[in-house]
Amino acid sequence: MKQPCIEATDLEKSFDDELVLKGVNLSVRTGELLAVMGPNGVGKSVLFSCLAGSEIPTHGSITVLDEPATDRSVTTSFLLQDALCLERLTGQENIRFYSQLHPMFTDDWQEYVEVLGLVDDLDKRVEQYSGGMKRKLELTIALSIDVPIYLLDEPTAALDLTVIQEVHRLLREKQDEGKTIVISSHSPMDADIADRIAFVADGRVVAMGEPDELFDAVPPVLETTGTNADALTGMAVGGQLFPSDGGVRAFSPPDEPIPTADMEAVTRLDRPTYTDLFNYYTIDIRDINK
Repeated sequence: MKQPCIEATDLEKSFDDELVLKGVNLSVRTGELLAVMGPNGVGKSVLFSCLAGSEIPTHGSITVLDEPATDRSVTTSFLLQDALCLERLTGQENIRFYSQLHPMFTDDWQEYVEVLGLVDDLDKRVEQYSGGMKRKLELTIALSIDVPIYLLDEPTAALDLTVIQEVHRLLREKQDEGKTIVISSHSPMDADIADRIAFVADGRVVAMGEPDELFDAVPPVLETTGTNADALTGMAVGGQLFPSDGGVRAFSPPDEPIPTADMEAVTRLDRPTYTDLFNYYTIDIRDINK
């Protein structure tokens, strides 16, 4: 097993009287691609800021390559959503600014603006950019820095499917070069490229492991049409239903068969999806079942 390059132990972070991170323990292995998944507002961005050294934890410890995390480290490229680009500069001027600011900045940005479809927009001010254009520029800058570790907060936010696939390809290329990549996301699509997934809920890492291990712990998934939702509610763990392509889905107690009267209305699926995985680990039905 590869050695960890990032270790967070008993990590807490408060803002005024609000405790955002509540005893996070997280270990990132050298050379892996780790996806930190969870709904918006559960503390993912705060966690990434602490890992990058731009926020000081209220309690606990963080080491990056066996050294305390600092905000001046040349070991990490940190992308915090909507916080990197200067609005009144053009895209080209932003790239030039960071090329002069960071000693590890490379000419790879020329490839990335081509791949991400940003070439024709480089002379525009960032204040004129759409959310997707800003994300492309931020990714261009963050990925052009040649360092061992990339901390990327919501790297695919506001991007369309084709661009997301290109971003995934670029991240795999970085990993093939031996880089360690940690991304945060609330999109199940991003879980597909991860070696391991850490699920965050209520300021804590509630589950972590390789996808197959996490899937094995998910109870059977039931699905039916919206018109049969009432029947599904009665057999769903915690009574929780989730929308799914015009129908609804739910988790079934593992050892309980579907009532005979509902067999025609409800289907038990053989394998959950990444969306099911996300729903299961970021809601409270596991506690309801205890």
